Amino acid sequence: MPLETPDSTPDAVPLQVTSTSQNGFAPLRIALFRDRWIASTVSSVGTWMQDTAGTWLMTTLTVSPLLIALMQAAASLPVLILGLLAGATADIFDRRRLLIFWQVWMLVSVFVLAVLTFLGHVSPWGLLAFTFLLNTGSAMNNPAWQAIVPELVPKDLIPDTVSLNAASNNLARAVGPALGGLMVAAFKRVDAGAGSVFMLNAVSFAGVIWVLVNWKRVPLFKSVLPSERIAGSIRSGLRYVRYSPALQSSLVRAFTFTFFVSAVWSLLAVVANRDLHQGALGYGILNGSLGLGAVVAATVLGRVRRRFAADRIIAVATVYMVVTLVVLAKVRFPAIIIPTLIFAGFAWTSTMATLNTSVQLAVPAWVQARALGTYLMTFQGGLALGSITWGFVAEHRSTPVALLSAGAGLLVTLPLVHRFKILQGKVPDHTPYQWKNPAPQLAGESEATAGPVRVSVEYVVAVEHYASFTRVIHELRGVRLRDGAIRWGIFRDAIDPERLNETFVMESWLDYLRSRERVTAEDAAIRDRVYAMHKGDERPRVSHQIYAREIAPDIATGHGLDPQN
Repeated sequence: MPLETPDSTPDAVPLQVTSTSQNGFAPLRIALFRDRWIASTVSSVGTWMQDTAGTWLMTTLTVSPLLIALMQAAASLPVLILGLLAGATADIFDRRRLLIFWQVWMLVSVFVLAVLTFLGHVSPWGLLAFTFLLNTGSAMNNPAWQAIVPELVPKDLIPDTVSLNAASNNLARAVGPALGGLMVAAFKRVDAGAGSVFMLNAVSFAGVIWVLVNWKRVPLFKSVLPSERIAGSIRSGLRYVRYSPALQSSLVRAFTFTFFVSAVWSLLAVVANRDLHQGALGYGILNGSLGLGAVVAATVLGRVRRRFAADRIIAVATVYMVVTLVVLAKVRFPAIIIPTLIFAGFAWTSTMATLNTSVQLAVPAWVQARALGTYLMTFQGGLALGSITWGFVAEHRSTPVALLSAGAGLLVTLPLVHRFKILQGKVPDHTPYQWKNPAPQLAGESEATAGPVRVSVEYVVAVEHYASFTRVIHELRGVRLRDGAIRWGIFRDAIDPERLNETFVMESWLDYLRSRERVTAEDAAIRDRVYAMHKGDERPRVSHQIYAREIAPDIATGHGLDPQN
């Protein structure tokens, strides 16, 4: 799928995403969001305690750096595999019920792992398998979890909300690893300590489930049409990504950054154990240092965003992560490594919160979970593939070589990906367009699933406006294709150059009706610019044709068609 590079001309300006909030904490005044945030923070503490305990347990079960690095891969691969499916289900089914189901899934998975660990029946591959199961639930949960943000807070508070969600996760990242390491160290046997952490994590899911059970959800977008099938929903989500340059930019930047920076997360336990000769508590402190920096970033990012463009924030953070990788490879003094990791946590969260905000603001409600699923799939895919790559290099060469290679790759790719701009221009208006005319009605007894459907729009455009018209109508091309068209074209009459015909094809009449529901105020503004160049008092003539399939005469009569020549 070819990538379309967004406009990077000098006229491009940073997207204005400044919140009306001055301190970044305004979303917490909303009771529903506050309850969700507190429950999520508690659950995230349990998750990061488990991450530390599980990774440290693996270091006692095996000496293989590759198997240890695969713990990060087992946490990330489910999102890589299931991201599109998770986004599609979250856009089709009721998000509240989906979230409850997957929270229960994660609770049960961790509970079973805790019991097996207490009994001493966990092997390296068994630990990887349950880590994979736990993160399967997380992968299916996350797109819906992030997509409900606009249902909880006003649009102007979304940047602060994303930062607060990052603060929640990274507050947990700061506290959880240290608590997890401390609890493991408190027991004589690592498996007993790890099992206790796993059990606490299972309990932590209960608060989130309680908040979801008591949530009276009011969806922002509710179609009056039959729901898409999962396969069709995935296709429409991929189609939207293909024709959304802004979203593509976020995905490219996310994958590149996480692929190389994954070396920090996947090899930190190896650095703590083999290079620094630290125990579980020492590893927890190193991991917690990253989280501490992330918390600081989440609390001040709003002010940073008001002063600097998104691309500059990401570029500076990328350069600093290169420094971090070099320090981890060459330095053996915790007094230097810990402050370095604190600032690395700041750089990580600044980048991830900026990219997440760009995705949230780039898409309308009807495709939001699918876009977030694709983003999470790309993000975690970079972590998973990077973890496998740098773990393999560490096992066959050395940990310092793996870390230095990751740093070099991150530095070399920075100028290559910088052309994919983030948060450029004005905030798009994704308010659903209110149609003034009802949808056309099918003639006879034709079914809504009939198709393909060809829509034809006839324009009359003055020759002197031809260049402007073709430029604007190719903007409309992206709208048509994002909203469901499978083919699009614009044709000029060979005899009369003022007459042009726009044609686009939908898979079915039902898909055409869905495309009308998906039109936003931003899309309508582009279409109105095209229509404004049409000569005459009347709007361009629109016609709709359904593919004429060969049918028997008696069936044709039953559909109100005259079978006679």
